Amino acid sequence: MTPDRFPPLEGIAGVCAAFLPGIPGIAVDAEREVVLGRLASAHRSLANASGFSGMPFASAEQVHGADLAVVKVPLSTVSPGVDGLLTNRPGIALAIYVADCAAVFLVDRQARAIALVHSGKKGTQLGIATRAVQELRKEYGVAPGELVAVVSPCIRPPHYEVDFAADIRNQLRAAGVTAVFDEGVCTAENPRYYSYRREKGRTGRMLALLALTR
Repeated sequence: MTPDRFPPLEGIAGVCAAFLPGIPGIAVDAEREVVLGRLASAHRSLANASGFSGMPFASAEQVHGADLAVVKVPLSTVSPGVDGLLTNRPGIALAIYVADCAAVFLVDRQARAIALVHSGKKGTQLGIATRAVQELRKEYGVAPGELVAVVSPCIRPPHYEVDFAADIRNQLRAAGVTAVFDEGVCTAENPRYYSYRREKGRTGRMLALLALTR
């Protein structure tokens, strides 16, 4: 199994980004924490082969809100109460788990700072992607026009009643991000990906990873 790569981010020196799809052969008909435990070794192995070798995963609790945490130290930690992470520290893999929700990658063209957010229906309604753009400017002085944004595979109509991917794109553009990319891949119709809706709540999780490498 190979990860998804995003061409708009591949050309930015000093940045590594990947989206790990479903992992064949691992039983995922269980509760979220059980499933994450079963997937952990495969995720780590695939991450190591994808440019994140030796990097700790900094992850978010993911409560379907709009709060973000600034990651300042290279430790494997779960930031409580947040759905987004940002950093300017190299060697830390920001990690977001999704299974129909979108992972939104935000990367400064000069590789000074990055952000990765979990944005499903609720998070999108709360404008978490917009908040991430604002926080990158506040914390690191990165203007919206200097960012490249990518929306990961996620559920879309007609398999879901809300096109929150379109809302994310619109929010990012309204916030001043001109380089917004979305390949339009639907997790519910593509068996390469886990889908919370398709599997009726008992499924695996894809892993979005983003890091500065220098």
